[in-house]
Parts: sequence; structure tokens; C-alpha cells
Amino acid sequence: MPNRTFQNTKIVATLGPASDSYETMLEMVRAGVDVFRINMSHGSHEVAARQIETITKLNKDYKINIGILADLQGPKLRVGQIENNSLELQPGDILTFVNEKCVGNSEKIYMSYQQFAADVEVGEKVLVDDGKVGLEVVETNNIDCVKLKVLFGKELSSNKGVNLPDTHVSLPALTTKDIEDFDFLMTQPVNWIALSFVRSPKEIKDLKERIKRFQHQACVIAKIEKPQAVEKIEKIVKASDGIMIARGDLGVEMPIEKLPGIQKRIIALCVQYGKPVIVATQMMDSMITNPSPTRAEVTDVANAVLEGTDAVMLSGETSVGAYPVETVRAMNRIIAEAEKNYPKNHIRPYPSPKSDTFMSDVVCFNAAKTAEELGASAIIGMTAQGYTGFKISSYRSPAEIFIFSDRKEIAGMLNLVWGVRCFFYDGFNTTDETITEVLHILKSKNRIKSGQTVVFVGSMPLKTRGMTNMMKVALVE
Repeated sequence: MPNRTFQNTKIVATLGPASDSYETMLEMVRAGVDVFRINMSHGSHEVAARQIETITKLNKDYKINIGILADLQGPKLRVGQIENNSLELQPGDILTFVNEKCVGNSEKIYMSYQQFAADVEVGEKVLVDDGKVGLEVVETNNIDCVKLKVLFGKELSSNKGVNLPDTHVSLPALTTKDIEDFDFLMTQPVNWIALSFVRSPKEIKDLKERIKRFQHQACVIAKIEKPQAVEKIEKIVKASDGIMIARGDLGVEMPIEKLPGIQKRIIALCVQYGKPVIVATQMMDSMITNPSPTRAEVTDVANAVLEGTDAVMLSGETSVGAYPVETVRAMNRIIAEAEKNYPKNHIRPYPSPKSDTFMSDVVCFNAAKTAEELGASAIIGMTAQGYTGFKISSYRSPAEIFIFSDRKEIAGMLNLVWGVRCFFYDGFNTTDETITEVLHILKSKNRIKSGQTVVFVGSMPLKTRGMTNMMKVALVE
């Protein structure tokens, strides 16, 4: 696409009223967007279908592969309506939460979580409105009524979110709304589905099985926003196809000063296991209303890039903000500058001989190593399922990564992955003929030049699926 620069670190932008027209989305793509996020918490299925249709049209019109990520709402807990929309609070006040709908006041307040009284225990903390109000459980009848003492906060407003950092919530991973949204998404060409408030690897495996039953190709992203997920992070990374560090709820549920260390650890784990990772929430938050980011936001984005994240995400900045295109453009500039200082000696753990994919992993590992030692300009891979792209990316090679696939959905999926540029290709003749053809394609797109060295990886024979067993070094003629 003309007027577009490409960075290794990808940009995910959330669609909303400020950004879901064809013209605005096109300008956002030109500014640097690689994946659009559809937030199923807001809007109808009709709105989501229209957004997905627009992305698909953009991809077709401009022969690009912008990915589509659909984000399920998950079990979001809320208080109900409050009389006059506000209840003044003082530390020491006692509030009563009930599970029967009512207009809240100083006597009682509706809580949407029906098992609240059964799940909480005396002494546990309850946080409301992104942590602006702190409460402590002082009494529960284990059925339908909980008394809480106000620890801090000045007012409680209607429909504010509730976080239970100390409580093992018994809600299922998928709510009734999530299942309805999921069934709708199975009729759409989405590449990624994000599961909210993940607590265990089993929830990821269950969602994958559900997708498999629909014979859909969507991959699953685990959103890390609960302490229980942080405790089981390595198992969750292994079970998922990708990870989103959702710092909003995570920063409410855990001490906020722990977030930077948690983010760094999760990114390192994802790179180690070859799973794409997204850093999300408040990355350029001030640009919802301002035309330029704060210095702290610039540093936040740059640090995520330097830590090795695959993607950085924009939420309200592009969905409801006043400057959606300008925000993407600013983020792209920050990424480009940060990548000039990207660590040159990236640690590449040697593939495990115990892995089922050991042969493919060794080929990809050595492709990255060979490309670096030869000063190759590109690693070119052929893939049917995307695995080659994921694995080569995880080695963070300084060479460009170009992946060819005969499945269009793979191209959109890999657009989230660090450094990967994917192209649709369904020729797959002999190995030598295919190499000649893909080199011609890349030369015609000005991605490689005559005289450059490239490293080619794939399977032999080329139509073999699920196995990368061949590496070839070639000189571009």
C-alpha cells in the first residue's frame, strides 16, 4: 500500500463510532494499523458485521491483509442503578449489596453477580469503578446479601464495574452474552478471538474445542487481567495462541506497582514459546482528547517495543477519541524510533528435543541464525497453518520476515505477529520454481533487491503440511 511504512511491532486499533467508516479505517491503515479490534462489549451484531465487512473490503480493494480481532466481553460485574446516579460515601460507611434488582441507595445496592454472597468471605476486598472505591466484606449471609465497609472513595455512581481481587469467582468463562457473540463470530472471517478474565488453561482449551466444532480457523488470545492468571501464566501461555496483557483490570486487581514487572515477564515468556503478545490499555490515553501524547505515554509505548512485544493496542483512543488517525500515526513514529534501539543480541533459546515440533523448530532456529550470520536481507517462509511464521518471528531476527500461504485467513492472522509480512500464494510448484516465483513477487513489491542474500524455509515436498524440514540460502538475481 502506498503512503505506508512497516515496523516490526504491530499496531492493534479498536473500532468504534470515531473510526468505523471506510475512509477513516483506510487512513488508519495508511498511518500504521495492522489489526482492527472489534469490541463485543459495545454495539450490536449488525454493527460488528458492518465493521468486519468494511475491513474485508479494504483488504480486497488494496490487496492487503489487515487482521481482525474480536474481543469477548467476559463476566463483567457491575453495580446497578443508583438513586440520582450518585451516592456520597465516607470511610467507615456500611453498604449492603443484594442480588435482587433495585434502585440503589444507602439502604441497599444491586450487584449483578448472583453468586456474590456465596463466593465472598469476610475480610476480602471489593473494588468499584476501576479502583476509585474500595470496600471490605464485613458480613455475608451466603445467599443474597453482603454487608461491606467503605475503605476509601467519595461517591458510587450507577452501573460501575466491580473487581474482586481476593475472591475465587465461580462464574463460567463464557457468559450467555459471550456465547451469543461467539456463535455470531463463527459466521464471520475473524482471525483472533480474545477471551476475557481468563483464570486457567482449561478455559482456553474449552474455547478452542468450541471453535473446532464450528470448523472455524480463529486463534485464541488469553486476556491476562486476573491474579489467578498471573499465577498460572506459563501454563496459560502454552495453552493459548496468543496473549493480551490487559493492564486496565489487571492494575485494579493487583498492586499497580507490580504491573511493569508482570508485563516484562509475560512478554519474555511469550517470545520464548513463540506466542504473539499484545500490550494494551491506556497506551496513548491522553489522545482521546488531545492531539499529542504525554511524555510518559511515549516512553510506555517505546518500553513495550524494547521489551519485545508483538503488538501495542489502542482502545478508547481510536474507538471514541477525537484523533484516531493522528493517534495511530504518533504511535507508529514512536515504534519506528524505538526499534532503532532494539536489542541486537536477542537471546534465542535452542529448541527442545522433547517438543513434538522439534524438527521444524530447529530449521526455523537455524534460519534465523544463518540469516544473521550471513547478513541476509530476508527470511522467506512457506506455511499452511502459520506455525513457520510464529516460530521464525519468535527468534526476533534482524532480517525481514516474508511468509507465503495458500490460505488467506493465515495472512490476516500473521499480521499480528512481530516482523511478519504475509502474502497469499497458491502456486506451490517444485521447490526451485516456487523460490523463483516468490522472489519475483517480492522484487516487484520492492521488498528485496538484486544481489541480496535471502534464507528460504519450507517443507519438501512443498505441499506437505505441518512440517518445516528444508532451508535454502539464495542470492537474488
